Amino acid sequence: MGKITVETCEIEGLKVITPQVFGDARGYFVETYNYNDYKEAGIDQIFVQDNQSASKRGVLRGLHFQKEFPQDKLVRVIKGEVFDVAVDLRPDSPTFGKWHGVLLTEENKKQFFVPKNFAHGFLVLSDYAEFCYKCTDFYHPNDEGGLMWNDPDIGVEWPLQEGVELTFSEKDTKWPSFKEYTQQ
Repeated sequence: MGKITVETCEIEGLKVITPQVFGDARGYFVETYNYNDYKEAGIDQIFVQDNQSASKRGVLRGLHFQKEFPQDKLVRVIKGEVFDVAVDLRPDSPTFGKWHGVLLTEENKKQFFVPKNFAHGFLVLSDYAEFCYKCTDFYHPNDEGGLMWNDPDIGVEWPLQEGVELTFSEKDTKWPSFKEYTQQ
C-alpha cells in the first residue's frame, strides 16, 4: 500500500488519505485513486459517479446528505483550499451528531473519505476552489436532506475569515436544525 497514507479519525469510518506525490523539475504526478490500495486501507467501495464543483471564497455548501440512497464519498480539492466537514448521522453510533473537519488543499493533496449516513459540507477559504468527489450511488434530486450549517447542537467550528461574507444556495439557508432532524 505504499502509495497512500491513511489516517483514521476520532469518528469511526472517517479517513484522511494522503497520496504519494512524485515531483521533479517538470511538476508532479500523483495517483489519485487505485481500488487495490483503497481496499487494502479498508475502503472497499465501488464508485459510480464523479462530481466537480467550482466556488469562490466564502461559499459554504452543506451540510448535505441523501436520505434513501446514501452515498460514500471520497472528496479532494484540485485548486485552492477548503475546510471540509462530516457530521455523523448514524443513530446507533457513539459519535452521533459529532463532526470532524479537514483542511483540503491543492498543495497537501489530501482526500477525505466520508461514509454513508454522514452529512457533508465545505467552506471555501481561497479566492477560488475546485472540489472533486467520487460517490458510491447516483444522485437522486428528490432524496436530498440537510442540516443548518451553524447548528449550535452540532457546533462546527468553521474557520470564518474576517471581512468575508458567506455565500449560500437558497436551499442551504432553509435546512432544519439537528434537533428538528432527530425528531422527524
